Amino acid sequence: MTDCQKVDVYIAKQTKWKDKLQQLRALFQKTELKEEVKWGKPTYTLDGKLIAAMADFKNHMALWFHQGVFLKDKHHKLVNAQEGVTKALRQWRFEEEDEIDSKLILQYIEEAIANAKAGKEMKPVKKKEVSIPEILKNAMVKDTILKESFKKLTPGRQREYAEYIGEAKRKATQQIRLEKCSEMIKQGIGLHDKYKNC
Repeated sequence: MTDCQKVDVYIAKQTKWKDKLQQLRALFQKTELKEEVKWGKPTYTLDGKLIAAMADFKNHMALWFHQGVFLKDKHHKLVNAQEGVTKALRQWRFEEEDEIDSKLILQYIEEAIANAKAGKEMKPVKKKEVSIPEILKNAMVKDTILKESFKKLTPGRQREYAEYIGEAKRKATQQIRLEKCSEMIKQGIGLHDKYKNC
């Protein structure tokens, strides 16, 4: 199934947001952007760079601009969905009664394309050091399989486990978390893998 067919299926399954999603899709199809599906949602790219995406939620649908921080947003349509967490991403939310202003939305999309061509991009700052809590260090000294398995995890997965175990205030809670996580670490899976839908 092609990406375009996947988007067809995604929109066909909609009940509440079908019309609005079709209208937004028609606007994207007027541009040079490539239609793809990422994280199960219609996504629009330029030379492999993420420009925008559409997503449905229970009470609203959203148009995401991956480098939305650079958009002028003269009409104050964009919000940071996770203040303090997301740096570049901006979201334009639509509720049921909201109209799709094709001309205005297209201006935002075209500006996002121009920004991408100009190289405007905020890259995520990755923490390099993984601070391993004492209880996990001690467990890895005693259990070489745990130690080797932990080393094989990506830095992001290592950080997730280290923070999850270490942020518990009580030693007893840290021990419970360590026991819960040890098998997952040995299996090479991330703490939050079951929630990731790629």
